[in-house]
Amino acid sequence: MLNKLRTELTHFKSQSHNFKTLTLTNLIYSVVLPVIDIFVAAYVMRSSNDPTKVVVYQLTIYTGIPLTFLINGWLLNRFPIKILYSLGMVLSAVSMMIMMSLKTLDITGIGIAGIVMGMSFGFYWANRDFLALATTNDKNRNYYYGLETFFYTIIAVVIPVFIGWFIEFSAHDGNAKSAYKMITGLVFLITIGASVMCFKGKFENPGNKKFIYFKFDPYWYKLLFLAVLKGLVQGFLVTAPAMLIMLLLGKEGALGTAQSVGAIFAALLMYVIGRNTGPQHRIYVFGAGLALFTIAALINGILFNQTGVILFMLFLLLAKPLLDLAYFPIQFSVIDILTRKENRSEFAYILNHEAGLYLGRLTGAGTFLILAYCFSNEIALRYAIIIVAVLQLSSYWVAKGIIKQGKSMTAPGPAQETLQNSPVVPNTL
Repeated sequence: MLNKLRTELTHFKSQSHNFKTLTLTNLIYSVVLPVIDIFVAAYVMRSSNDPTKVVVYQLTIYTGIPLTFLINGWLLNRFPIKILYSLGMVLSAVSMMIMMSLKTLDITGIGIAGIVMGMSFGFYWANRDFLALATTNDKNRNYYYGLETFFYTIIAVVIPVFIGWFIEFSAHDGNAKSAYKMITGLVFLITIGASVMCFKGKFENPGNKKFIYFKFDPYWYKLLFLAVLKGLVQGFLVTAPAMLIMLLLGKEGALGTAQSVGAIFAALLMYVIGRNTGPQHRIYVFGAGLALFTIAALINGILFNQTGVILFMLFLLLAKPLLDLAYFPIQFSVIDILTRKENRSEFAYILNHEAGLYLGRLTGAGTFLILAYCFSNEIALRYAIIIVAVLQLSSYWVAKGIIKQGKSMTAPGPAQETLQNSPVVPNTL
């Protein structure tokens, strides 16, 4: 076992300086992610007891993300990417501070906090995606995301339990909000630490300054459709666990425990998969994640009780990292191909990809709101997840077609000559 650990450590040390710096930056910031993803939604739920406010909060986040992606593209022409990446991490703590300062959680206050959190995610993910794309290649991307997911999932064992029971213990004395404020202060310090680590990297900004295009190669639109399908369930992966557990279990402590059950097994599995799989295995990993998420949604819809929530969380612990582990390398391989073919900046594709995610998020969240207003919150929580999960199953065949076409476009011979001789689409802004 010790020799195996040394082998894995040696393999990590053999990666580039930027690879290691980016991984460690994301490792530090990953301590914050369970707080942002789960407990902010739980705070809104505890304070308002209204699932629709949680979804409104999520919609304002989703509105802030693409706007900030666009702003980030312009700022990259003026500021180092390290500054913008760090700004995204720090803004997540600022958003929580805004939320904690509200005396009453009205729609306006929730919306402001949501927009700021959306800006945080926009700066964070726009620059993180570019840095991951620039730092890795198609051969080591499975390892990168497997390693990253391993750390994220291990941290998900400790953080939700610690914070959940800390909040619940404080709530017995009527000081739940004070506990949330203390956690917010800790989040701010951690984001500063992640920013310091980020500045140790030798990261370069995108070379091509143009980043807005209105026409793309037909191959790109296939990935854009895949992004829409991915966006359908993204909102539910963030807010559904908090809403379900607060409604059916009622305690942040239970929320934290449910998040942690099975997480160690999931972490080890993700690392093994990332370390031992290559591009040819991605469609199988992706399909497994889709199947597990659909099973989780069906279990929740059929049972809709405490047992159903726990099982939903267990399946989700495996489904989400499997989907991410396969999806990001598929996305980046398409960008690699089209960057060479169309002679464009990688950030142009990252920005346009966010538009596809946004359309999917609006559709998914809109499905929840329609069911909530026309029927009830219970109907929305019970059946909206099933609807989007079933729709997302079609992602398997879309991804399979993308991978197959990508192989033909990069294969030597006539296909490669076609790639090299294809004209660049000229429509730009």
